[in-house]
Amino acid sequence: MATGGSPQAKSPVHRQALGVCVFLVAITWLVFGQTVRYDFVNYDDDTYVSANPAITSGLTPHAIIHAFSSKHSGNWHPLTTISHMLDCQLWGVHAGGHHFTNIVLHTIAVVLLFLVLRQMTGAIWKSAFVAAVFAIHPLRVESVAWISERKDVLSAVFFMLTLGAYVRYTKSSSPKSIRGYLAILILFALGLMSKPMLVTVPFVLLLLDYWPLERFGGWLSAKRLILEKIPLLTLSAAASVATLWAQQSSVVPVHRLPLLPRIGNGLVSCLIYLKQMVWPVWLAAFYTHPEGTLPGWEISLAGLLLLLVSAGAIALRRKSPYLITGWFWYLLMLLPVIGLVQVGSQAHADRYTYLPQIGIYVLLAWAIPDVLASQVQRRILEATAFVAVIALAWSAHIQTSYWRNGESLWRHAVAVTSGNFVAHNGVGQFLLSHDRLKEAIEQFQIALNMDPNFPAAQKNLSAALTKAGRADEAIVHLQRVITEFPNDSEGHYNLGNALLTKGDSQGAIAAYEKALSIQFRYPAAHYNLGIAMDQNGRIDEAIAHYQEAVQEDPNYAEACYLLGNDLLRKARVDDAIAAYEQALKRRPTYPEVQNNIGLALLQKGRPSEAIAHWQNALAILSDSIDSLNNLAWTLATFPEAWIRNGSQALTLAQRANELSGDSNPAILRTLAAAYAENRRFTEARVTAERGLQLANAQENPALASVLEGDVALYRMNAPVRVAIQPRRDFISGDSRY
Repeated sequence: MATGGSPQAKSPVHRQALGVCVFLVAITWLVFGQTVRYDFVNYDDDTYVSANPAITSGLTPHAIIHAFSSKHSGNWHPLTTISHMLDCQLWGVHAGGHHFTNIVLHTIAVVLLFLVLRQMTGAIWKSAFVAAVFAIHPLRVESVAWISERKDVLSAVFFMLTLGAYVRYTKSSSPKSIRGYLAILILFALGLMSKPMLVTVPFVLLLLDYWPLERFGGWLSAKRLILEKIPLLTLSAAASVATLWAQQSSVVPVHRLPLLPRIGNGLVSCLIYLKQMVWPVWLAAFYTHPEGTLPGWEISLAGLLLLLVSAGAIALRRKSPYLITGWFWYLLMLLPVIGLVQVGSQAHADRYTYLPQIGIYVLLAWAIPDVLASQVQRRILEATAFVAVIALAWSAHIQTSYWRNGESLWRHAVAVTSGNFVAHNGVGQFLLSHDRLKEAIEQFQIALNMDPNFPAAQKNLSAALTKAGRADEAIVHLQRVITEFPNDSEGHYNLGNALLTKGDSQGAIAAYEKALSIQFRYPAAHYNLGIAMDQNGRIDEAIAHYQEAVQEDPNYAEACYLLGNDLLRKARVDDAIAAYEQALKRRPTYPEVQNNIGLALLQKGRPSEAIAHWQNALAILSDSIDSLNNLAWTLATFPEAWIRNGSQALTLAQRANELSGDSNPAILRTLAAAYAENRRFTEARVTAERGLQLANAQENPALASVLEGDVALYRMNAPVRVAIQPRRDFISGDSRY
């Protein structure tokens, strides 16, 4: 690449480069901009981000330390973890903001790829083509549209920066080379801390040394270049060790999936990725692993083809050196994810092609023009390349639309694959989360028909059956899971839920405690264990578990709510108010909390604030019987006249009584008090007497005694005047799992 010339000579080239960058940004956003309107999907997004308290709490010094010292959903990629924390700090759990960050990072990687290739080769239009295909190929969709795959786009940015720093280093003089090499090391380390798939980058740099940097000049130079990569290889080794430590619980053991089927699937996957590159149709979020069922001829053919292409690239290395770099870039960068160390049950994945296929794009961008001799052929090639980019962009736009939500994602996977039990399970999970129980149960059963030993479907089916009131059936499925996987904390947790539904709180307590003995941080288990403790009258222990749930997940509004209820029952009113306020901070539209904090505030002598909260509750849920009754009682009976409002109290009490079917003696007491406040003492007495009869019929002597006193007041044409103490009847009911 020429470096001389005047600024006037350079300016057209710079304008071309700027135009390419603008084009790359535009097509990237045209394809992926739609995702800012999309939701999280039920494919790791909950455990990675939306339901992970370590992430949703935002970015703090403690969180940063946690990111470096702990695993994140079975991975160690602290920079990716921090990026998710930062997103939660900026956007909360609004999925559009998280999608926005993914698009920005992918766009940066695309532009950097173009600039680095141009810097290395001096070829602006070939580099532009490679960057454009990388930007919008349908195989990129999973990496960009899936929030949980942040690690791809973030590591890509550092990968491109590492390549750029390496090119500058190779062209620098000795005094600057040390600083340049340190820059490479730092950027590479940051990339590995984003996604350890970059472990083969030192070998990619050796390929770039061969072409286009042309640094090989014999054995001595080759030896020097290899030694030059040793510090980088050391970082790769450290990242590999950290990854094995983080993924030890996710790695499929050899006795379940032997080495030969892994190798066979890996060889075939290399060709599948090439086929998908050329013909990107029937792409799905998950492809089931063949697990040794691939025909021998297919594996042999794949191995032979890969060997022949590799031999051809080596044989043509002098005439077409880009074949070596492009082809082996592809193979080397695929190596960490080809399945020799199998993590999960997928056969292959679109996301695994994110950086490896750049090598193939480079190979094609340089090889095809080389075989075209005439100017006409080259013009046809340019037009074809442009049409290909537009066609790929359109296909990617459609593919991206399937990531709108969990249902569209998994129903598409079901439509384009066969025997995909993971996809049916994914559809079921989405339906379960939206209380479409019958459909969810059908999907889980389909998944289990395909793979009877699929534990996730067993657990999800049990959750759906429990929610549908079929706890006995749920328990049967959970016992299978627990028998095969005794250390499955979610299985024990779901068993606790099923037992709690049956009314077996003692059995539920044992199941939740077992889940917590396996998984130390488990806020949902603490929460439900608190509910079970409440049902056993063990309120102090329930409080401790609600507090643990809130400590582990400060955004757990339901746990804050039940904690407040128990604290209020224990007359710890200030603590109850604090718990309710924390719940409302996380979920302002929570009518039960608005009701109960009103009771607590009234007990503290703060009636105006109590009334405001009951009004908030009714603005959220106009037919909240508890809030209607509590507000009506206070407006009818409060000793201070400036608080009372008889007409409003009567309207509220009549509505509460109507909703309760005129059969609740406590509400009838409120209605009677409202009549009395409006000087309608005969109606007040008749209503109170009807409430007294119901209280006696329901064997509620305490309420009956109170109503007798009210009747006596009304016979004397006197209203009730009390500084109300909160009555347990109108503490809003407890939430459930």
